[in-house]
Amino acid sequence: MILGALAGVAGISLAIIWSRPNAFCPSVYLQSNDEWPAGMIMVDGQAELSTRIEALTLCMSELKEEMKALKNALLTIQDHVTNELRGQSVAVAEVALRPSRTKPLQRSMRTRRKMASRTISGARAVSQSSDEESDSGYMTAVTDFEQEESSLDEGHSGEEERADNLSILLKGIDTLHQGTEFDKRESLNILLAKREELGQNSTFLWRLIRAYCDIHDISSSLEEKKTHGESGKQVGEEAMRLDPSCAENHQWYAIMCGLIAEYDTVQNKMKNGLLFKDHVDKAIELKPQDPFSYYLMGRWCYVVAQLSWIEKKIAAMLFGETPSATIQDALTHFLKVEDIHPRYSKANYVFLAKCYSALGQTREARKMYEAACSMDPVSRDDEGAQRDLDLLCPSLGVQ
Repeated sequence: MILGALAGVAGISLAIIWSRPNAFCPSVYLQSNDEWPAGMIMVDGQAELSTRIEALTLCMSELKEEMKALKNALLTIQDHVTNELRGQSVAVAEVALRPSRTKPLQRSMRTRRKMASRTISGARAVSQSSDEESDSGYMTAVTDFEQEESSLDEGHSGEEERADNLSILLKGIDTLHQGTEFDKRESLNILLAKREELGQNSTFLWRLIRAYCDIHDISSSLEEKKTHGESGKQVGEEAMRLDPSCAENHQWYAIMCGLIAEYDTVQNKMKNGLLFKDHVDKAIELKPQDPFSYYLMGRWCYVVAQLSWIEKKIAAMLFGETPSATIQDALTHFLKVEDIHPRYSKANYVFLAKCYSALGQTREARKMYEAACSMDPVSRDDEGAQRDLDLLCPSLGVQ
């Protein structure tokens, strides 16, 4: 469709040129030289030369526009081909590459070249100086196009290079996140060094929040934990303002709210607990097939189900609402995790076992216990779940 539209533009331009017969057939040719004084013939000759130069300039200008249009069309075709290879836009690529839509533009370009050639030849027969002016105009048009083409290529190449560099950086950060304590600290240092450059990118910012969470977990002093927790929450607030439609922003901001609740007043602890739920709900809404969000919601429901009567009353007095969730609610979310991603984590199996045990479903609890035992811990969350699993053994009658 794009090439067809360009061809239509070229055809309209060509029609405008052809609709000016006087530009190529001036009235002086309809009469013999003997019928005009010599001085008058010279005036008409100059008028003819001026007309031909004007037509040549028009052709060059329209040729330049056609070359720009062709360049844009080729860039569009390249994008469509890329999308087709990725399996994202086969139908659009087929339309863009359809041969029949390119022929009008090709015919128009060839016609314009012939017209320009005839005009140049006619002008040379009248005056040698018109040749020099025409050649200069043509070379200027070609040079301008080449400069613009080079600029477009450089800009496109620069964007691709920046995107590739960001992708490589983020993959490296994800690897460090799965590594040792040293790797996690190195990840935070790298992200902080790049923050000024990439701080407007949401995929960068949520990884920075995650890095603060990692350092919080491995820090030994309470003050250090609190510092990293507050820093991570501030980054989370910034990420929210930048891109509220990013599910990962909501996930890691919710986690930070949960972390700093450990060091805050009772009122702020309750407030952060409600913020946790709100943002996990939003993450589920934005990315409903992400098992991590359901795991977080299951954890929230499990904790709320354990709240005492007095704690719920305090929350109602402070915020006008009582947090409400049951063990069955928690179980539903943990089962959703398993449904989306079987064997998602050791921790998820442990909480499934705890929920079934609390509901008196010992047989199912033992199945989840065995599933948890079959997986090695790969995160600090899994390590904590292993301790809970050991405490669960007596109630399940497991040695």
